[in-house]
Formats: sequence, structure tokens, C-alpha cells
Amino acid sequence: MVGIECAFCEGEGIDPFDLLSPFSLCPVCGGRKVVQLEEPIRKCAFCDGTGVHPHTRLTCTVCMGKGVQTVKEPVVVCPKCHGSGASIHGSNLPCIVCHGSGVVPDNEE
Repeated sequence: MVGIECAFCEGEGIDPFDLLSPFSLCPVCGGRKVVQLEEPIRKCAFCDGTGVHPHTRLTCTVCMGKGVQTVKEPVVVCPKCHGSGASIHGSNLPCIVCHGSGVVPDNEE
């Protein structure tokens, strides 16, 4: 397990959008400022590592607001979204082939 800075609140520990109150804890890290993930990790292709769902003020549905994902290697770039993680480049929906990660397992082994 590795601890990384929470992408959603940028390591502040408070809700960056003040949705409930300016004193609300971050919904992703619970105010701890870091999140724990198993390695190997990769930056989320769908939200580009921000932890925020594109064009909204919600947590990314692909990485759950962490900005990174645990990805079992070896992987190759997704043939459908070409690594963007989106079903159509710039859309609000994750790719149905890679589920928003931008990569798929490399089955050539």
C-alpha cells in the first residue's frame, strides 16, 4: 500500500467545493489529506488525475476522486478511446471498453 496526496481536495482535507459547508471534510479522504492504494498505480485517464468528474463538481466515477487507479500490468493503450478514458473525447461518460482507465490488459503474454 502506498499513501498519496488526495487529488480531489489537493491534500487540504476539506471539501474543495464547499457543497455542504466551508468546514466539510473531503468526501474522498475524509479529512486525512492522503488516500491509500495498492501499487502499481496510474494517473486516471478520465479525469486527468484531478479526481473531479469532467465538467462537474463531483468526484470522478472512474478513480473515485483519488486521481489515480491501481492497474494490474502489463497493459496496452485502449483501442477504443486511444487512452483518453472517455467514450467520445471530451464527453462526460467513461469508455465502455477500458472503463475509463485508458488502458486494457495486454493479452499477448
